[in-house]
Amino acid sequence: MTTLADAERFCDDDAYPRPQLRRANWRSLDGSWLFAFDDEKRYTHPCEIEQWPLRIEVPFPIESVASGIGDRGFHKACWYQRDFDVEAGGDSRVILHFGAVDYAAKVWVNGHFVASHEGGHTPFQADITGALNSSGLQVVTVRVEDDPHELNKPRGKQDWQLEPHSIWYPRTTGIWQTVWIERVARTHIQKVRWTPHVEGFALTFEARVAGEIREGMTMDVEIRHRDRLVANDRYMVIDGEVDRRIILSDPGIDDFRNELLWSPERPQLLDAVIRLRQGEVVLDEVRSYTALRSVGVLRDRFMLNGRPYHLKLVLDQGYWPETLLAAPSDAALRRDVELAKAMGFNGVRKHQKIESPRYLYWADRLGLLVWEEMPSAYRFTRTAIKRTVKEWGEAIERDFSHPCIITWVPFNESWGVPELTSVGAHQHAVAALYYLTKTLDPTRPVIGNDGWESSDTDIIGIHDYDANIEHMRQRYGPEVSTEQLFDRRRPGGRILTLDGYPHRGQPVMLTEFGGIAFDTRPRKASDVDGETAEIWGYSVAEAADEFARKFHELIEAVTFTALFSGYCYTQFADTFQEANGLLTEDRVPKIPIEQIRKAVGMSRTHIQGAA
Repeated sequence: MTTLADAERFCDDDAYPRPQLRRANWRSLDGSWLFAFDDEKRYTHPCEIEQWPLRIEVPFPIESVASGIGDRGFHKACWYQRDFDVEAGGDSRVILHFGAVDYAAKVWVNGHFVASHEGGHTPFQADITGALNSSGLQVVTVRVEDDPHELNKPRGKQDWQLEPHSIWYPRTTGIWQTVWIERVARTHIQKVRWTPHVEGFALTFEARVAGEIREGMTMDVEIRHRDRLVANDRYMVIDGEVDRRIILSDPGIDDFRNELLWSPERPQLLDAVIRLRQGEVVLDEVRSYTALRSVGVLRDRFMLNGRPYHLKLVLDQGYWPETLLAAPSDAALRRDVELAKAMGFNGVRKHQKIESPRYLYWADRLGLLVWEEMPSAYRFTRTAIKRTVKEWGEAIERDFSHPCIITWVPFNESWGVPELTSVGAHQHAVAALYYLTKTLDPTRPVIGNDGWESSDTDIIGIHDYDANIEHMRQRYGPEVSTEQLFDRRRPGGRILTLDGYPHRGQPVMLTEFGGIAFDTRPRKASDVDGETAEIWGYSVAEAADEFARKFHELIEAVTFTALFSGYCYTQFADTFQEANGLLTEDRVPKIPIEQIRKAVGMSRTHIQGAA
């Protein structure tokens, strides 16, 4: 059996689940686990379960084929169990990590309760040292509760009906991201956070230490750009924390400055080694990375590194046919980043999903912008809002340091706040999440509610799936005044901004459009009706040449509309009944990828020419 000592590695391709705080001594617990349904919620403790009738492959949800279960029925609760080998004792601690468990989890080790967590998209951990046997195998048991009919919890695109319909997909129940253990020193680095400052050519470095805090502890921070050392500092640990501003040497000339700035075209990362010391004794060592990159808005344009930047995004649901919300592998996450870039897009809008940190790692490493969006609840209740606030805060905390993330989106299309035009509490919820997000991260733009009915927001996002090019040109063309644009109703009968929130000069972006259904599978693609057809889309193409023409015309119309400072095309890949992807669900381009890239590339030529 593989032990923690056998797993020592720091290389980039080792799929370490937490890429910005990496240690050598860790091991994945993914693989075969015992499994049991508990639909009646009869059991409250592992000792009550007499039989484990099934086995499941973690970290794939029970509804997926890859899990070995493949059961898409309604199940309120289930249990997992497996053994693992780790030695107890010594002066170290053993930490058990869960990347994501949908929705509420309780965890026992050797029958001892060690952790609970609520929220289906964010990580949690437990120090299990005190629960370990002194020798032999250890046993971890997980109870998951996830009522498939409950609509007042953040669930994103998970359908509440038995079969996926319209724009909703199969449910995700249980463990769907990596489970792993690591051995740490009794006193160790618990958290690292990076904030870049392009204007001052500096980084804010924050770290938190867990365990016994002793006087005289220091922390070394060594930062390199490729093989060049750019910082090597030592700081005192005060009250278990380090919070310092690291000034990098500013080359001055733009050509040299640009070599250190991160962008999709030049994804320059700064690799860091951080050592916690007591005198000259190294207590803990972790590896991390960051980047010099700034994002913001100036008047009606999005800004990257202090320059106007035209956003060319593609909407990405983050599902796979056999693994659903979980990725098939780390290679599959990397491939999705590579495909988005190969099609000419400079970013993705991860739609109704908090994506795996490994996807964000590849976006950081390869250069792809990411809009992060909170999965919605579908009822407005106090419980729903409290759950959303808690989980959204955890997501921001987890992903703050990733340079690829450029925008936060707490609400989409008024989902979960359906009465925005008339109910004050719904309006206050959007305002609260907007300002909370700005408080937790003042460095990035925030879209309060993307699509329509905007109020508190840094960018006004419009969703418009009209397939008629002339309609689009007339609706957003130069002959239409701003007052006319925002006074009119849009698709779905929605207004673009709420009363009392006129357009204040923010950037305007078409953040959902397209959605052309072209089904390459052996089934008819002509009877799309939005609810009952075999496939779903906003318009239909019957053949590849028609699909290519419609796509090119839409991209051209949006590109040459001066109003828009960016766009997001729907969508990256087919997702179950939604056959409106540029790729099939198996990530095969429906038309030559060069054609897609040529159409998307018009944006760059246009913007550079305008500049």
